[in-house]
Amino acid sequence: MGVWFCLGVRHVLPILFQQARRSFMPIVIFDGLCSFCSASVQFILKNDVRGKIRFAPAQSELGRTLLAKHGLDPDDAQSFLLIKADKAYVRSDAALEIARDLGWWRWLRIFRILPRGLRDAMYSLVARNRYRWFGRRDTCLIPTPEQRSRFIENLEEAADQESFEQRDSPSP
Repeated sequence: MGVWFCLGVRHVLPILFQQARRSFMPIVIFDGLCSFCSASVQFILKNDVRGKIRFAPAQSELGRTLLAKHGLDPDDAQSFLLIKADKAYVRSDAALEIARDLGWWRWLRIFRILPRGLRDAMYSLVARNRYRWFGRRDTCLIPTPEQRSRFIENLEEAADQESFEQRDSPSP
């Protein structure tokens, strides 16, 4: 019996660890029609060398659901949403929290010393003018085949990747 138990644990443990790791993978909800937002996602994809961060366009079923769940208007989200380790981040807090996972770019977190109100005011200025300053796309960002596994568009995919769980409200 001991041998069979050890063999079972040997096969089950890696699966459990993989599921546990996946359940804490951050997910970013972004405006897929915004050129600046899409360029930001490309930047994150390039610099997230561990491939931890997942993405969902705000226009997708999952994006709309998560935005609404966290008090953001799915039809006019003026912020992107980061859900990471059972916590939701918006505006400048979300941007600085993402920097934590971007290797060399983690130094940007030094901007946390600025008051959140000031950081969010600067963020809101860019968010309000993003289409005017950077342009608007006709279609959402289309990931390359290599990037496709990092994008989640519906609730079923999120459940498959165990990224969609009960989350707290965004930080104020």
